[in-house]
Amino acid sequence: MTSLCCDVLKALEGKTLATAESCTGGMIGAALTAVPGASKVYKGGIISYWSEVKQNLLNVDAEDLKNLGPVSMQVAGSMAQGARKALHADIGISVTGLAGPDGDEFGRPVGTVFVGFDNGAKTVVKQHRFSGDREAVRRQAAEAALQMILEMN
Repeated sequence: MTSLCCDVLKALEGKTLATAESCTGGMIGAALTAVPGASKVYKGGIISYWSEVKQNLLNVDAEDLKNLGPVSMQVAGSMAQGARKALHADIGISVTGLAGPDGDEFGRPVGTVFVGFDNGAKTVVKQHRFSGDREAVRRQAAEAALQMILEMN
């Protein structure tokens, strides 16, 4: 993942990045900050594991959390927007998903992950279905978020 982080940091030169992580629990931020010089681009992140944190720190709509669930397209988009705004960054990236051991009450299975991107002009969310154990799903989610930054930038 180090090579991917280097590519992201290089691609974002002159811009700033903020993260909002749920199922990855800070994995993206940790991977980025393992690269020397990351502070020129990466401002920080919010680990929003609970819906309350998504709502209070990232301004995710309470009704979306209740009606769609925390693992949803709408919530991922709001998380990316919320991270960008809260940290005054140019780009926000978010990850929310089900790493296991169980799916959710909306019928989404383990491995369902939504990755959100927001740059103030547009918000894009992609749904993924990853396989493997909890750690594999988390790693694939982090890599998908980093890859999305490269694709969208």
